[in-house]
Amino acid sequence: MLHHALKDVGRLGLVPRNVCDLVDPPRVAKHEIQIWTPQQVDTFMRAAASHRLAAVFVLAVTTGMREGELLALKWADIDLTSGAIQVRRNRAKMLHGRADKDPKTTSGRRRVRLTPTAVTALHQHRTRQLEERLAAGDAWQDLGYVFTTSVGTALDPSNLLKQYRALIRGARLPLIVFHDLRHSAASWLIAHGVAVNTVSQMLGHADPAITMRIYAHTMPDAQEHAVTVMERLLSSAK
Repeated sequence: MLHHALKDVGRLGLVPRNVCDLVDPPRVAKHEIQIWTPQQVDTFMRAAASHRLAAVFVLAVTTGMREGELLALKWADIDLTSGAIQVRRNRAKMLHGRADKDPKTTSGRRRVRLTPTAVTALHQHRTRQLEERLAAGDAWQDLGYVFTTSVGTALDPSNLLKQYRALIRGARLPLIVFHDLRHSAASWLIAHGVAVNTVSQMLGHADPAITMRIYAHTMPDAQEHAVTVMERLLSSAK
């Protein structure tokens, strides 16, 4: 960030050089991706089924949406009839608290199809939210968000993560970070032959090369498949 700032003021002639060029930046520790098996996710979903935020976990697994995208989601972004979500914003950390921002890239603004399981979860969530709205009465703040507090205000990420971890402990599952639900979804799709371009669009990556780099280890052995196809072709020719 400092390098970028000095680069900007350098263009204005306010500093003679960008002194950050003289410094070797520290290496950023790379987060090791950990994913659950489909069986472990099923266990988690069963544990979360009666939770008031069950739908957010269903969407995280079935769509691969980011935590900030889920928290910034509004009912106006969802078409339950056609089964699709329009990702339009992301809740980002700012200097003072958090705010909804436009996606960083045009690919981040995308349409995501929903599984029947996700549609059902959202229908149930909307019913639960309407009940909470009636219970809250005049205290309810109608901001249009899908995932809210009990009075309709924006849900704090720390509260979501606290409840997420509690569910994991209750289900006696290996602890993985919330973002690894996204990794789990992408890994399963690629491992089962879904095209990388399709997964990349679903995740909102700016370039399929990003998806390839992150999930290369989950991809089936393409050369093994090529050899099998070649042998089959030659055998049929004989």
